[in-house]
Amino acid sequence: MSVTLSLIGIGCGDPEQLTLAAIRAINAADLVLIPRKGTQKSDLAELRRTICADVLTNGQTRIAEFDLPARDVGESDYRKGVDDWHDAVAATWSQAIAGHLGNEGRVALLIWGDPSLYDSSLRIARRLDPVPSIEVVPGITSIQALCAVHALPLNEIGEPFLVTTGRRLREGGWPDGTGTVVVMLDGGTAFQSLDPEGLHIWWGAYLGMPDQIIMSGPLGEIGPRIVAARQEAREQHGWIMDSYILKRRS
Repeated sequence: MSVTLSLIGIGCGDPEQLTLAAIRAINAADLVLIPRKGTQKSDLAELRRTICADVLTNGQTRIAEFDLPARDVGESDYRKGVDDWHDAVAATWSQAIAGHLGNEGRVALLIWGDPSLYDSSLRIARRLDPVPSIEVVPGITSIQALCAVHALPLNEIGEPFLVTTGRRLREGGWPDGTGTVVVMLDGGTAFQSLDPEGLHIWWGAYLGMPDQIIMSGPLGEIGPRIVAARQEAREQHGWIMDSYILKRRS
């Protein structure tokens, strides 16, 4: 078997965030796989279709779509639930590659943001049987996009910052040793669990997409507005993808 799997970072929703390296990698593929995540997240598949239509100049590259299995969010053991889901996704990838490409060639998956940051594509790729040759083309992350849209330098001078999840922030509270926290994968609004005194927030949803929403300001003032806007957007679109930065100001 001689299959190369290219995991290509495509940014956060704006097709203009594609790098030249990403465009070259898409055109070098024999097959581009587009995952479908249900009707509520059809926007994500449509964006991938648009990117391919815009940048593919190689008439030999084929495009195939497949349905991703859903994670069992009812599993009480979080790590086991994620592991089982990754196994299921890996099996689905293997079936799609074998069915559309066979055992030789180059296959590409267009990864939201960057494959290295709070994305499981690299872990899943190494679960394929047999494991293909893997290459990564980095992309613009939601952290970069969020800082850019707010014209915000992420780190304070000479100071560290922490990237974490909403679940960890809710369970552990404000982390020691840092004045800046980036929160991703927050299924709710974990910032509500914090004492807002002295905290500022920079929040963004659907970054780089036509429906982009951004807000910033003192957490005590802006937090309730974010909660309301987030609920309204989820009801309107059926899904939401957001992230935020918190800074403690003296």
